[in-house]
Amino acid sequence: MAGASEIVVTFPGGMRVDAQVGRHVVRTDQHVPDGGEDSAPTPFELFAASLATCAGLFVVGFCQKRDLPTDGIRVVERLHHGEDGALAGVDLDIEVPASFPEKYRDALVRVASKCSVKRAIQAQPAFQVRTVVRD
Repeated sequence: MAGASEIVVTFPGGMRVDAQVGRHVVRTDQHVPDGGEDSAPTPFELFAASLATCAGLFVVGFCQKRDLPTDGIRVVERLHHGEDGALAGVDLDIEVPASFPEKYRDALVRVASKCSVKRAIQAQPAFQVRTVVRD
């Protein structure tokens, strides 16, 4: 992973949970009905946003390399959940204006599909969660 190799999570109060990612602090909270203040996205919303913004980064890079304007381009993400509430699917629609060259439309799909967040999920990495006593 480029950037921070370690992310440190702290608890500033209530249901807020912050993550120190390199020089940046990523803040999360829960919605009011879940005991939070709704002062920041939930961790799951942040996860979902990471997928969409990653795809968007690939789209903007593609356009910049070809001097194509990004005005009017949007990535719209829709999540689908199974009956058990688990994430079952993700749709990413790259909306382009009618003026966007048709010859590049399929290429946008291919490049957005290279998103590193998507690839990491598809690789199904192993997780290890444990308690570690600090001195």
